[in-house]
Order: sequence, then C-alpha cells, then structure tokens
Amino acid sequence: MFEKIANGWELMKSSAQVLRENTSLLLFPALSGIACLVVSASFALPMFFTGAFTIEANARQVTHNPLAYVVGFAFYFCSYFVIIFFNSALVACAVIRFKGGTPTVNDGFQAALARMPQILAWSLVSASVGFLLKIIESRSERVGQIVSGLLGLAWSIATFFVVPVIVVEKAGPFEAIQRSMGILRRAWGEAYVGNAGIGLFVFLLAIVACAPAALGFMIGSGVAIAIGIAVTAFLEIVIAIVSAALHTILLGALYVYAAEGRVPYAFDGGVLQSAFARRR
Repeated sequence: MFEKIANGWELMKSSAQVLRENTSLLLFPALSGIACLVVSASFALPMFFTGAFTIEANARQVTHNPLAYVVGFAFYFCSYFVIIFFNSALVACAVIRFKGGTPTVNDGFQAALARMPQILAWSLVSASVGFLLKIIESRSERVGQIVSGLLGLAWSIATFFVVPVIVVEKAGPFEAIQRSMGILRRAWGEAYVGNAGIGLFVFLLAIVACAPAALGFMIGSGVAIAIGIAVTAFLEIVIAIVSAALHTILLGALYVYAAEGRVPYAFDGGVLQSAFARRR
C-alpha cells in the first residue's frame, strides 16, 4: 500500500514537472472549462422548456417528450466534443514534450484540428454511451444507479487510452477502443495509481484553499466573508485547471510507456514499470 502511494506521488511529481516547464498547457483545460460553461448556458433554455432537465436530474418521473431526448443528447454531444477536443490538444503537446520537443499551444490546436473527424466520431460514441447510461440511471433510481455505475466503470477502463490513440495513431473510435483494450491487456497494472496520487494532492490543496472563506466567516463581517469566498472560489478554479492538466499529462505518459515501451521525458522508468505489470 505504501509503495502504491509512493509511486502515485512520484508520477504526480513527474507530471507536475512537465507542467511547470510548459505552463501554457494550462490554457487547454481553462478554455475547455469556459467552453463547457458556454455550452451549458446555450442549452439551459431548450433543456428547461423540453423537459430534458428531468433526465439530467435523475427525476423519478421520466419525461415522455421525444424532443427532450433530442435536446439532451445534443447537449451531451457538444459537451463531450469540447472536452475531447481540448484533451486531444493537450495530449498532443504532452507527447511532443515526451519526445524531447518544445510544444506550443498552436501545436496542440493544429493536432486536434487534424484529428477532427476522429474527434467528432469519438464524441458521438461517447455521448451515445453517456446519454444511455443517464437514461438507465433515471428510469430506476437505485438499481439504475448501480447498473449505470458498473457499466460506466467498465466503459472508462476500456476506453482509458482512446484519446492518446486517436491523437498519435489517428484511429477511428472503434479501432481506438480495441487498441486501448489491447494496450491494457499487454500492460495491465495499476494504471490509476498516478491518478490516485494526483487526486490526493488535489484534495489536500482543495482543503487548504478553503482557508480564506473560513477566515472570512471567523472575522464575521460581510466584506470579509465576501472576499474570503471570492478568493476560495478563485483558488478552487485554479486547482481544478491544474488537476485536469496533470491528469491528461499523466495519461499521455502512460500511453507512451505502455504502447511504445519508451520512458517519457521527466518520468522515472522504475516507477512506470512498477505501475504496469507487463505480461510476457
């Protein structure tokens, strides 16, 4: 257990080193977050008037308006597209850095635009699966949540390396799923150990970031509370952006090691080897 924690911490530090040397990579998760907010705002009224919110909110009484499902699916597709597009751009930059290059933001956007057909196709598949899982969850709250959770977990594992495969190998969605599962079969191990390390680090930072708000409430004045909450909100947003960047950088590093057998820049080969128990 302690070895797993140590490995996760080392993988997190290596990802952080790549990010420190390429701080412009933070632009991708920041723009992704802004774009997701724009998408949500754009769909707010259509989802409200069609009843699509009842699907999204996991309501007991599921809407029977077909238009609600059309609007809901369109919302899922646009949201997935935004996330996958910017993640693809970030992975492309990370892979360039792993190979000794010096990536720019333009390199990431060009790579993502070059894979636009694959990204659109994968967004469609991801949205279909995600929306179907949400429908299953909404139709039977307790049983639906269990079934949806199990299927969602299996799907996330099977598609763990899909985005790097799309970026590097320019594979279509179904080929990318097969390739992702193949990489996992050949190099199955604790692929999530680094994500756990990042998650623990982010959790601790998120707790510390609550200090300004807590201090404002301790002071008690309205101005102090408002300033404290504003500072905490800003810090939490920054932490979320950094966390997203670290997770994506680590994903790219794990792909390079698992698919190509090459130790990425800034990462330790021994730590990566311990995170992947390779089959002979």
